[in-house]
Amino acid sequence: MSGKRISREKETIAKMIALYEKRCPQASQDEGHYQALNAYADKRLDRCIFGEEKPACKQCPVHCYQPARREEMKQVMRWAGPRMLWRHPILTVRHLIDDRRPVPELPEKYRPKK
Repeated sequence: MSGKRISREKETIAKMIALYEKRCPQASQDEGHYQALNAYADKRLDRCIFGEEKPACKQCPVHCYQPARREEMKQVMRWAGPRMLWRHPILTVRHLIDDRRPVPELPEKYRPKK
């Protein structure tokens, strides 16, 4: 079960992916590609080690996406991010506020051994 913050992140990502898929000329034409990407992002958010205290993914010290998927998400976010302000202004502003939150310390079990 995810909390408010994770649910909002999932909604924001889903809206970004949908916008990219529908409007971007470089979007993949493969059937179900973006639904799979959205499912992957949801799964990664559900398993985030920071939980509700998670930082924005670009500031996170733990990169939980596979490298290829991470690059694809960066591309989606770079294209859809500026356009989200017009189509989903509340989600965008909340995401920008979350982006300014400080990065929490890694949980004890994920810290490197000394």
